[in-house]
Amino acid sequence: MTYGTTGPAAPAFLAGRGIADITGEAAECGMLGYGKAAQQSAGIHTRQRARAFAFVDRAAGHRVLLVVCELPLMADSVVREVLPRLPEGYDASNVMLTATHTHCGPGGYFHHELYNSNTGGFRERTFAAITDGITEAAHAAIADLAPTVLRLAHGELTGASVNRSHRAFARNPAADRAYFPAAVDPQTTLLTLERDGQLVGAVNWFATHNTSMTNRNRLISADNKGYAAYHWERLVAGADYLADGTPELVTAFAQTNAGDMSPNLGLSPGSGPTGDQFENTRVIGTRQYEAAAALHGTEMSGGIDTRTTYVHLSAVEVRPEYTGDGRTHRTSSPVGGAAAFAGAWVDGPGFKGFRPGANPLWDALSRRLLYPLAPGLRDAQHPKALALPAGPVNRVRPMVQERAPVQLLRIGPLFLIGIPGEVTIVAGLRLRRTAAAILGAPLENVLVAGYSNGYIHYVTTPEEYDAQEYEGGSTLFGRWELPALCQTMAALATALRDGVPVDRGVPEPPVPVRRRHRHQTSDAPHPGRAFGDVLSFALIGRRATASFVAAHPGNDLRRNGTYLSVEHRKADGWKRIADDGDWSTTFRWSRSGGSTSIATVTWTAPPATPPGRYRLAYHGDTAKGPFTGVSEPFAID
Repeated sequence: MTYGTTGPAAPAFLAGRGIADITGEAAECGMLGYGKAAQQSAGIHTRQRARAFAFVDRAAGHRVLLVVCELPLMADSVVREVLPRLPEGYDASNVMLTATHTHCGPGGYFHHELYNSNTGGFRERTFAAITDGITEAAHAAIADLAPTVLRLAHGELTGASVNRSHRAFARNPAADRAYFPAAVDPQTTLLTLERDGQLVGAVNWFATHNTSMTNRNRLISADNKGYAAYHWERLVAGADYLADGTPELVTAFAQTNAGDMSPNLGLSPGSGPTGDQFENTRVIGTRQYEAAAALHGTEMSGGIDTRTTYVHLSAVEVRPEYTGDGRTHRTSSPVGGAAAFAGAWVDGPGFKGFRPGANPLWDALSRRLLYPLAPGLRDAQHPKALALPAGPVNRVRPMVQERAPVQLLRIGPLFLIGIPGEVTIVAGLRLRRTAAAILGAPLENVLVAGYSNGYIHYVTTPEEYDAQEYEGGSTLFGRWELPALCQTMAALATALRDGVPVDRGVPEPPVPVRRRHRHQTSDAPHPGRAFGDVLSFALIGRRATASFVAAHPGNDLRRNGTYLSVEHRKADGWKRIADDGDWSTTFRWSRSGGSTSIATVTWTAPPATPPGRYRLAYHGDTAKGPFTGVSEPFAID
């Protein structure tokens, strides 16, 4: 059977949409992504949201649930918590939980300890915000199922990504490099949902890192992909997240093979197209929105089908047809390379003493001592300079995931390859070609959905791996990791094509939480003041700023709510026009000594703001309950 973009009319689809807040702790919680101890949350610029899309093939009853989450990474712990809370008929086989990969979201929600290293341990409140929000969005999408026209379109987007690892990319064969003549993947893909001729939902896939915001930023941000979704929903369609429930239009901007794609066009953190990280976020997000919104696709036909398996990536025997050298090889237990600790210099440097490529001390240690003692390790991991033996450490304290869920979802002519890692564009091309050849599908209709259902770090080609740039150093299971995944994908694609089941494999064993962060706050107002009192106010041009006597934001995360409101005086009273999820606002929190703290609310009136009287409000919580502080009214002309 061949799946294409045209053919006989397909059975009617049902589709539904849902959205929910998944913002974690806005103060004193380490952010996940850059791995910097000093990057602790200190407020909110934009909230993080989960957007869920449910699809049902009415004829066969097959179903898929896709949830795009504005998270740094997707954790096995989150997947384990969410799946049992979904309705019957939804499980690991047909649910894809995928992350947009912002680097400015609260961490601490993993059970594998490596990812909680800068959060003081496991953060139960952030974990609950994420899992509760994803569950709410999923239930809303399933409840919203209704006859829906699905359309699929493709386009090209340049000026929103750059290859941050040219030295590794250049090692790939000419035939692979020729597919990406600018060393970027420009394909932008849009799946739309229409009811009665009206657009009610959209999912876009485009490869660029969600790292316009730098490791100097301490405000929670959904970054450029979050801005793209916000722009379409809020600024174009007029959604009110606090009042609408599920807005009339729900849009998600998901990742593909973004492993070596950066939005920092100037090839340094926070550079390109401007020198301001906030403006870069807006511009790169707007470019993704504009490219997606310009597409109008062909009505989709065909059905829905899924295949999922768990692969123990530490022990895969990879057959000669996938290794590329005519010989059988084996993957090894996970090891982090010295280059991994260097970080991706274009997006944010890592740790001092490490660099991409050669690391003489670590190279010598591996070459002269470790590899001679372990030929199998050498075959899998050479030329990596071994720095973090995560496999052996896992036996004592679980640090990283070893059993990877690999998924193939079909929605009409669209195929999504779910990989729990950061896949480079050429590695993605090989996975896509593997599946497309077996399925008889156009290559443009087969996408890698990276950052899905867990996290195993990077996936590079063997040629890129040999360069030992940041991405290769972070390819934990060695140079045969991608061939192992291609071999797995071939089995899934064959089973899906032939309509037969696959061996589901064995999922990651449950990981106990060994270290929990203890939430301790002792709030007190400033001497002679009450919670919510205004400490200062300033209006400079169209920017208003007010500081208030605050309480710790961790007392109540105000999920599906807000720590601030901008209010406009109308004939019938004060009306909220903006909150802490809006681009025009920022909420900042800081300690002012001992148990006292300050909340600072800033609003920059957008150009279309009507003249009138406005005020800023701060909403906080103590152990005794909520309180609100309000600034004096001010005029915007």
